[in-house]
Amino acid sequence: MPNKELLLIPGPTPVTDEIKAALAAETWSHTDPRFVRVVTHSLEMTREMLGCQEGEVFVIAGTGTLAMEMALVNTVAPGERILVLSQGFFGDRFELLAKSFGVEVDVLRSEWGQRLDVDQVRAQLAERRYKAVTVTHVDTSTGVEADLEALVPLVKETGALFILDGVCATAAVEEDMSKAYQGNPAYKIDIVLSGSQKAIGVPPGLLLLGFSKQALAAREAMERIPAYYGDIKNWLPIMQNPGKYFATPAVNMFYAYEVAMQTVMNEGLANRYRRHRVIARALRAALATYGMRALAAEDVAAPTLSCVLYPEGIDDAAFRKALAAKGVVVAGALAGLAGKAFRIGHMGNTTLADFRLALTTMAEVLNDLGHSVDAEQAISVLDRVCQEK
Repeated sequence: MPNKELLLIPGPTPVTDEIKAALAAETWSHTDPRFVRVVTHSLEMTREMLGCQEGEVFVIAGTGTLAMEMALVNTVAPGERILVLSQGFFGDRFELLAKSFGVEVDVLRSEWGQRLDVDQVRAQLAERRYKAVTVTHVDTSTGVEADLEALVPLVKETGALFILDGVCATAAVEEDMSKAYQGNPAYKIDIVLSGSQKAIGVPPGLLLLGFSKQALAAREAMERIPAYYGDIKNWLPIMQNPGKYFATPAVNMFYAYEVAMQTVMNEGLANRYRRHRVIARALRAALATYGMRALAAEDVAAPTLSCVLYPEGIDDAAFRKALAAKGVVVAGALAGLAGKAFRIGHMGNTTLADFRLALTTMAEVLNDLGHSVDAEQAISVLDRVCQEK
């Protein structure tokens, strides 16, 4: 059954017919050898995507928020201290999460739409010692992409764990845990956490985690943690042999995940990362012809979503309601930007044809609202930027 709406929010993203067909397949026993093969294959592809050959990957029923919790409670004990590097609403959530488990926390926040100042991060890391530092790769509230080339070495030279929230980036932006930043083998990402529903293109319901050897050792050094389902020690035997049992897996979600991950691998990681960057840049350029400006400047803007400021005189609720009535769904902005901007996802298995349709529909709505725009001009810009090298 084809999608009835074009869902262009920051996630969930549109689900292809092949993935939906996998969801609808007959449910096997979670110990069935056929299902074990599905999980094994899925974990192998996840390991390849994250470059986590020396550590361990986990794919478990849950959401990105649970993945955040698991990343933290399995590495940081109550009373230990972390630094949260926040570039928006979802970076801030790490502070609340840490405090709920008795973890001490300091927070550095950037102005919304901007990256954190690297010198400020360096100064804070010199001031105190931290067990871990958290970074949101792409903050869903602002559309800002974190500068890993600068941040990973800064954090790792202090000996802290580098925890990367990849929920709105994984499978669209490189998150290679084997990469030695600045050529130093000690400068690597320790944990990547993510979810199934954004650039991977599966409905919500699965979380992903990659743990480096150092991150696994951190859990091993902790006698016990305030978690049971979320304790990676309970999941390690299952990830190493999916025929074993700890908690019932989301069987049909794994079917869908395997199909989605095979789609990612068939496209090729480098090709997929390049496609996301090209379409993101092209869509923002096209929206600019409507008088719509992205909150984040192009040099810091994410490949997966954009927070787009309205031109003067456009009512947010009226715009999004009329757009949804025509079958294109975008999201409202958060916090202080509510009513002043909307958020549009451009990730996963969305296509150039999807964005041509979205631009055409937006033009119809904007013209109806008294803001004169030219859809043909916007689509011409979209296509031209996509063809640029």
